[in-house]
Amino acid sequence: MSAENSDSNNTGATQPDLKLEAVVIPVADVDRAKKFYANLGWRLDADFPFDNGFRVVQFTPPGSACSVQFGAKITPAAPGSAHGLYLIVTNIETARAELIAHGAAVSEVFHSATPGAQFQPESIGGRTTGPAPNHASYSSFATFSDPDGNTWLLQEVTTRLPGRIDSATASFASTSDLANALRRAEAAHGEHEKRIGHADPNWPDWYSSYIIAEQAGKPLPQ
Repeated sequence: MSAENSDSNNTGATQPDLKLEAVVIPVADVDRAKKFYANLGWRLDADFPFDNGFRVVQFTPPGSACSVQFGAKITPAAPGSAHGLYLIVTNIETARAELIAHGAAVSEVFHSATPGAQFQPESIGGRTTGPAPNHASYSSFATFSDPDGNTWLLQEVTTRLPGRIDSATASFASTSDLANALRRAEAAHGEHEKRIGHADPNWPDWYSSYIIAEQAGKPLPQ
């Protein structure tokens, strides 16, 4: 094994951050796409045209650390060929209703009866109407498309799988995400108080432990 490979596989080495901050989608009509994403309420970060015909437009979905870019001379991909672009939400019904209110034609909430059905056209089948039983995390979906046919996939995630979140930190993309986490902690804490048979004066500590464990995918307090 070369020294270069040995160094790269050193588990003690600190890896530099590689932050995915923008995804390019192909569109045919830049102004039409700009109007669509603006109507969704997404933040317009940039619209830079250049003399040679190059143009880049960037929007960021609410609460997202990653933005979407489109424009002229920005990608050779065919317009509408971007599919399965994930939008993670903590309450899929609320997110769906908000998108519909802003003009998006969003599918009904569904869960997959056939593995991978969320990535297939609705006409193919394999979808079961309604959220996953007990709103199982990662398992409830809804889809919509932009005017070019680029497809977006809403996925409800309430509890992360282990290792997906730094257990030493907790962060929320929006006040809505934090409010939903508090509601889940409140419901679980109510069950906790039923089990112990009295009010828990240390509920702030219990809430904090619950929310951190939920984000990190660790066992939840009982």
